[in-house]
Amino acid sequence: MAMACSLKDELLCSICLSIYQDPVSLGCEHYFCRRCITEHWVRQEPQGARDCPECRRSFAEPTLSPSLKLANIVERYAAFPLDALLGAGRAAFPCKDHDKRELKEQLQALQDSERGHTEALHLLKRQLAETKSSAKSLRVTIGEAFERLHRLLRERQKAMLEELEADTARTLTDIEQKIQRYSQQLRKVQEGSQILQERLAEVDKHSFLAGISSLSESKAPSAVEAGQMLAADPTASPPRLKGKIHETNLTYEDFPTSKYMGPLQYTIWKSLFQDIHPVPAALTLDPGTAHQRLILSDDCTIVAYGNLHPQPLQDSPKRFDVEVSVLGSEAFGSGVHYWEVVVSEKTQWMIGLAHEAVTRKGSIQIQPSRGFYCIVMHDGNQYSACTEPWTRLNVKSKLEKVGVFLDYDKGLLIFYNADDMSWLYTFREKFPGKLCSYFSPGQSHANGKNVQPLRINTVRI
Repeated sequence: MAMACSLKDELLCSICLSIYQDPVSLGCEHYFCRRCITEHWVRQEPQGARDCPECRRSFAEPTLSPSLKLANIVERYAAFPLDALLGAGRAAFPCKDHDKRELKEQLQALQDSERGHTEALHLLKRQLAETKSSAKSLRVTIGEAFERLHRLLRERQKAMLEELEADTARTLTDIEQKIQRYSQQLRKVQEGSQILQERLAEVDKHSFLAGISSLSESKAPSAVEAGQMLAADPTASPPRLKGKIHETNLTYEDFPTSKYMGPLQYTIWKSLFQDIHPVPAALTLDPGTAHQRLILSDDCTIVAYGNLHPQPLQDSPKRFDVEVSVLGSEAFGSGVHYWEVVVSEKTQWMIGLAHEAVTRKGSIQIQPSRGFYCIVMHDGNQYSACTEPWTRLNVKSKLEKVGVFLDYDKGLLIFYNADDMSWLYTFREKFPGKLCSYFSPGQSHANGKNVQPLRINTVRI
């Protein structure tokens, strides 16, 4: 058994540690598989000397000589099941050298596995620390955002309550002044009425009625004045009265309840809108970058593909000449920005951001290494991020409006379904320069598909 182990060891290539395949010899009489020694030399410096892996002897122009005798021995060994005999008798007749080699191989494999597990654990621990740190930072961010909203709401509540108190005080003061004025008038009227009633009791009823029927067209005294005249001279003729005895002319101003009712929460939201940041920005498109087949609206917020001949536009380095694309007018080099794009009823589009200095000429690969950070709708109902290769997005229903959020300083570009603000995809990049918003409505077709434009959604309050 020991002889069999020794024989096998003599038939092993020292490079691949397997039975020789097409054995060849060098001038130093060491043997290797032809393929093994050739690949060994390929890994060495080109045009340099070639050495023997066993004795390290160098050869300027080595010659590989086939060893027919060794090849015959290998062939006979392969025909005889020595490996089976070795395996069966290894427990009783161990081959120490062979076992040592196997143990070394197993140790090497375990050491490789140990390194792999160590690296994996290091990565997981780093991810654990980063996740905890990110979660802590996000908790602060969420808390600050809600605290700002709470503060704004408290300020609006305080202002509205103060305004209500002012309206209430003003209205109550007006009503109280009117009550005082009309109370005084009422007392005077009551006094005059009482005087007249007393005078009527003393005057002959028929004479009084006759006097009333002969009233002249001259101005009549008021009821209070008539009473005072009768009180001063009971024997005097009764005063001549004409028209209404008293007219209040009261005007009543409603308390402004409607000001504090109706869609109150919507009213409050509209008042908060000016203080919320960021809100959908009113971006505009840059006509100087638009492909000749693209048609822009007068206010440069809508872009569509035109099926007619290209427009007679002057070419320039800024203009896309192959890709049906257009850039936004504003370049972002810092800060936080958000905008929305209406994509409803389309079967193809691409939106996102592009470096200010991207190539505009010829066919362009839309991917981060080329300066483009975009998502795309393709094949009618498929959505992907334009990574390398593309990343399929998990979109449950057809997108109607897409939100684009850029935090330039943190290197974040996030896409949302703007209808419910559900997350679509995130690019994490260290942006090397200013960025412009990017739009491509895709080509429309004669069958009516994809004819709808892309429209920048502007929220007006």
